[in-house]
Amino acid sequence: MTTSEQVTRMAPDRLATVLDLAQACLDDSSSTAQELAGRAFLSRFHFDRLVTAAAGEPPGGLRRRLLLERAAYRLTTTADTVLDIAVEAGYGSHEGFTRAFARAYGVPPTTIRRHRPLTFRELELSAPNGVHFQPPGGLRLPAPHQETQMDIVQHLVDHHVDTLTAIIERASTLPDEVVDHPITVSVETIDDHPTLRTVINAMVTQEEHWLSALRGGGWPDEQDQTMSGLRDRHAVAGADYRAFVKQTLADGTLADTFVDTTCQPPATHTLGGTIGHVITFAAVRRALAVGALESAGIRDLDNGDPRPFLDERAG
Repeated sequence: MTTSEQVTRMAPDRLATVLDLAQACLDDSSSTAQELAGRAFLSRFHFDRLVTAAAGEPPGGLRRRLLLERAAYRLTTTADTVLDIAVEAGYGSHEGFTRAFARAYGVPPTTIRRHRPLTFRELELSAPNGVHFQPPGGLRLPAPHQETQMDIVQHLVDHHVDTLTAIIERASTLPDEVVDHPITVSVETIDDHPTLRTVINAMVTQEEHWLSALRGGGWPDEQDQTMSGLRDRHAVAGADYRAFVKQTLADGTLADTFVDTTCQPPATHTLGGTIGHVITFAAVRRALAVGALESAGIRDLDNGDPRPFLDERAG
C-alpha cells in the first residue's frame, strides 16, 4: 500500500490530527511545531512520530511545503509583494523566503510570477501523501480511487442512458397532444436568447472559465465579443484547455477535486466531472452554432457530428 493510500485509509482520529495540523499551518503560519503538538494534546516527540507515520513526512516538512504551495498560488494570482507573501508564509525576510522557494521549485519566486503555469496543480510540490494546498484557502486530499479514461466514457454513456430513461418516464405523464406537439428549440437551461455571437462567446468563455477556476482565479473577462477577439481568446484558451485535458488523462487524476473559485459560494468538482460538463454543454452550443451557420448559408460543417473525426483518428 502506498503512503497516499495509507493517508486515506488511516484511522479517522489520526487523519483528523494530520489535517488539523495542515490547516493550522495555513491559518497561522507563525505557529511553532511545539504549539501545534500542544493543540493535539501530545508531546512534541509523539506528535512528530504520529504525523510522520501517518503522512510520510515530518510535521515541519509538511508545514513548510503547504506554506510554499500557498505562496506560489499567491505569486501567480495576486499583486502582493514578494516580501508580503514571504511574511505570510512564515519567513522573516525576502532573502530567506527566496532561498527556500528556489530550493523547492528550482527557480526564484519572480520566475514563477512571470511564467504562470497552466493550472495551479503544476505548482504542487512532490509529496508522499497527496495532501496539498487547495486554492483559495483549503486542503486537497488524495482521491480514494481514480477514474480511467474508459471510466469517464462509460459514465457519460450511462448518464445519457439514465437521462433518456428519465425523459421517457416524464413524457409518459403528458397527454398525447403535448407529446406530439411540434418542438420549438428550447435552450433555457443552457443560454437565454442565444445568437450565433453569444453562443460562440459562451463556448470560449467556458474554456476560460474552467481554466481560471483550476488556477484559483475569478470569472474571465469576456468583454471582447468581436469575431477577431473571440478568435484570439479561443486561440489561447482552446490550446490551454486541450493541454489540461491531455495532462489530466496522462496523470490519471480524473477523480481529483478542485475548488471552483469563480462562483459564490465556491463549489468543489472533480477534474473528470468538469471535462464531462464541458463536453455536454459544448455539444448543445455547437449544434446551435452549426445550425445558425446553416441558416446563414454556410453548410460545410455538416451537422457537427464527432463521429467522422473519431473515425479518422482511429483509422
